[in-house]
Amino acid sequence: MSRTVLVDLLHRCCASCTGASLLEDSVSDSQVFVLCGNTYREKNGFVDTFLSSCKSVHILDSSSTVESLYRFKQTLDQLDLSSITVLTTAQGKEVLAHYQNLLFTALYDFQYKQRPVDETCPSCRASTDSVSPGEEVCEEVSTFMQQLPALKGELTVLKSALIPDCFGHGFSTRTGGVSYISTLSSLNLFSSCRRRDPVAVVMENRRRLALHAGFHPQPMHLVKVNHANDVWVLGKAEPESYDAMVTNQTGLVLAAPGADCMPLLFADPVAKVIGVAHAGWRGTIMGVAMATVNAMVTEFACQVSNIVVAVGPSVGPCCYTMERDQALDFMSIHPDCVPDPESARPHVDIRLANRVLLQKGGVLPEHIHDNKMTHWSCVTPCTSCHPENYFSHVRDGLNFGTQVGFLWIKQTNELMSV
Repeated sequence: MSRTVLVDLLHRCCASCTGASLLEDSVSDSQVFVLCGNTYREKNGFVDTFLSSCKSVHILDSSSTVESLYRFKQTLDQLDLSSITVLTTAQGKEVLAHYQNLLFTALYDFQYKQRPVDETCPSCRASTDSVSPGEEVCEEVSTFMQQLPALKGELTVLKSALIPDCFGHGFSTRTGGVSYISTLSSLNLFSSCRRRDPVAVVMENRRRLALHAGFHPQPMHLVKVNHANDVWVLGKAEPESYDAMVTNQTGLVLAAPGADCMPLLFADPVAKVIGVAHAGWRGTIMGVAMATVNAMVTEFACQVSNIVVAVGPSVGPCCYTMERDQALDFMSIHPDCVPDPESARPHVDIRLANRVLLQKGGVLPEHIHDNKMTHWSCVTPCTSCHPENYFSHVRDGLNFGTQVGFLWIKQTNELMSV
């Protein structure tokens, strides 16, 4: 596998001195990226004889450091590279580490090779970047992200007819964001150490969703999934992980992720209480949906008969199969949850399982908006069947994107503006 070398000429490094380091390391089989910036290139020119023996050379000379490093990441992703050696100074490492944290994930392995500044070299003494570490880097990255064009069309949100206007809510789709990697494009809303979408991209996607949905600048409080049935009551100590949240506080935007698993939204318009839950097959079996309802009843004196539930985009029985012994657990909820129980890998309807469990717990059938409620606009399409609109773990594999269901109790000024 070829090496990837990022040569930093912005932070007290010059081409001549850094070129000597490259020759010592022998980079003939390397993909070499030269971070220089157009100002440095214009003022100092290039001493590029040391690059003649390299396998491939890429010049990163955009008008800003963030744009150059974003181009660098795009090329890495195109070439499926993730291990990078950075030739820089101590100052360069300090600055570039801030960009790394925002523009890359732990999937990318950065090894910094520092060299001392040659104080006898006029170019090294003069070479510096105008951007300081920390907050200024964050601001530069954020501004750059906001200027990126939306991909895959306009941002769209699904809304349930069951949830009244005293609440703000919706289910995101995959269009209108800035994520460019195929399985994450474009409105991916979750950053993971195992995926290539970094914090800066995901935060920009969330910002655009918030503006579209009407809750900007409030942040989303996303459940910390553990595929079980733990519920966090906001205001109490936050657990390390949980699959549901409930609150009666206005202005707090609760969100549950999904990419085949179900994002569930719960609302009591009488008591003005909300909840969200993430329900995969494990959470469904463990009863996370009714655990959320029970928390609303216990903590806020809700009446079950007043609670409405919207089931978001999720994998349908058309596309979801399980090992037979696991599928039998759903048979015990209702036989119709497994339409082909004799198959080696039966199809499973986890949406129906949640409806059955909610109805057994006292939620009225007409208060559940899922794919069974065909007289309303659909909010529960099959994620696997619609690659143009939704992310899917079943369809796309481990590097999948994430959509969310979100919900908040509107404040008085929001209600007056409706």
